[in-house]
Amino acid sequence: MSTFTLTPRVDETQEFIEIANDFSNPLDLVREAISNAFDAGASRIEILFDVIQEYNEALLRIVLRDNGHGMDREGLQAFFDLGNSTRRGDERKIGEKGHGTKVYLNSSKISVVTERGGRKLIATMVEPFRKLFDRRIPDVEVDETELAAERTSSTEIIITGYNNNRRDKFTHDILKDYISWFTKFGSFERAFGIDHFAGHKLLLKGLDRTDPELLSFGHSFPSESKPIEALFADYLVRAPDYYCKKFLKTGSLKNHPEIGYQAVFYVEGNRIKYEYNGMLRRQGYKNAPKGAYTVQDRYGVWLAKDFIPVQRKNEWITTRGSEYTKFHAFINCQKLHLTANRGSVENTPSEILTDLESEVRRIYSEIVESDDWRNMSWLEEEAEAYTTTEKEKKDFQWRVNKINRANIANYEGFTLIEPQRETGVFALFVQIAKGKPDLFPFQVIDYDTHEGIDAVVKGDKNTPISSARLFYVEFKHFLTSRFNHSFANVHSVVCWDTQLKHDDSLTDINREERKLVICQPQHRGDYTRYYLDNPRAAHKIEVFVLKDYLMQKLGIEFRPRPQASLV
Repeated sequence: MSTFTLTPRVDETQEFIEIANDFSNPLDLVREAISNAFDAGASRIEILFDVIQEYNEALLRIVLRDNGHGMDREGLQAFFDLGNSTRRGDERKIGEKGHGTKVYLNSSKISVVTERGGRKLIATMVEPFRKLFDRRIPDVEVDETELAAERTSSTEIIITGYNNNRRDKFTHDILKDYISWFTKFGSFERAFGIDHFAGHKLLLKGLDRTDPELLSFGHSFPSESKPIEALFADYLVRAPDYYCKKFLKTGSLKNHPEIGYQAVFYVEGNRIKYEYNGMLRRQGYKNAPKGAYTVQDRYGVWLAKDFIPVQRKNEWITTRGSEYTKFHAFINCQKLHLTANRGSVENTPSEILTDLESEVRRIYSEIVESDDWRNMSWLEEEAEAYTTTEKEKKDFQWRVNKINRANIANYEGFTLIEPQRETGVFALFVQIAKGKPDLFPFQVIDYDTHEGIDAVVKGDKNTPISSARLFYVEFKHFLTSRFNHSFANVHSVVCWDTQLKHDDSLTDINREERKLVICQPQHRGDYTRYYLDNPRAAHKIEVFVLKDYLMQKLGIEFRPRPQASLV
């Protein structure tokens, strides 16, 4: 028997590949570049995207510059290393894992020019991604120069061929939106009066822009709206869309009182969002900007570390519906443990997340039970009531106009109205059949309005239902060539009119075809008869065209409403 010791080893190349690929969103490069610049004490950052020609090939080039304290040999080593960070243990710094800059390895070339303490380092890594897949750790060639006089420190990083030169994500608007929401430069800390970085500037140029844009530090929040009465007076039914109220909360976790948090909850209407967020896709707008998203895609409650949003937790405030879309909310906690790609908080101990969830739910409850929320609810109710009232007014006016336009007939002391839809045909039939029960060769014993109107009828009023032969009658406004029932189940059809001519064809849902047969009156008191006929079928289907039938049988003629009876 022998005893030996195994020492676990790391497959370095595979780990480099895994970490580089772990940043699935190519925009993560921008977040990491900005975080590194802030950790280096920079107050001015440049992020410039363009396309260059090299050996007749179009290559994506990204230039990252900052006026931070630069890197010495140790810092440059950590920059290219995996899992090595000079900032580990410094809670004032964003980067601590030594993983962030590995996103740069997904490229064909990385060049770094950095000055610090009177020395200039120029580092070049060629084909890093290709070498890693060839199972080789890419080397970094470094030139070191001692400067004649110590100059202001700085760093410039040039990344060529990033993301296999796919560049659809790097338009100016997409980059600017991402920076505002998901980087340190878009931090929401100023909402809490933290203005240490207020003077920082960022120069940004996306691929579709010729000149850089100078951005100011901080996330964009809207101004709070007017009192609700004034808001309703200004916008009436649209008032809820212009509502905006801010709620700031700070505190510590119940079971972990040493862990603090800072929460900002904005309750916003959609119109407010559209005014400050040009990337929102608006209903009815066809020309949405490239990379546009919906309110549902972006808004709700975000968990954050370093005041940088990491992950949405809308399920913490609502279990159904889209009420979360009213919230433009962030809660920052420095004790969140992030995954290597900074895309999730799920590495955080569950007891801390449970405590944080309880705080979020408590804040949410305070908001929805506050007078401000009740005011907003009142505003929505008033707007809905106003909408309903206005709709009823418009509907009523439409009905009045319809009444005035309708053709009518006076018959035996009551007024008949020419039907405008299927229900009107049935109503007219009921009116006539009540006064003239023998006018139609059947009696309705049941009807259904589930899909159109059909009735179960019997042939006469004297035979008991239990022994009577029952059959279907279909009611239609206009009889057309498409019949949405089976001919096999229909004995008769009652319609107002038809534009079909003699011998025109109709097809039912079983694709059975019948022809319309029109027979002119043969004697005094007779009427024009319409049939749906198929020589192979057991029976003809009689069609009662009320416009003709009532005129010929009862002398009822519909004419425009006279001026004296207009409403």
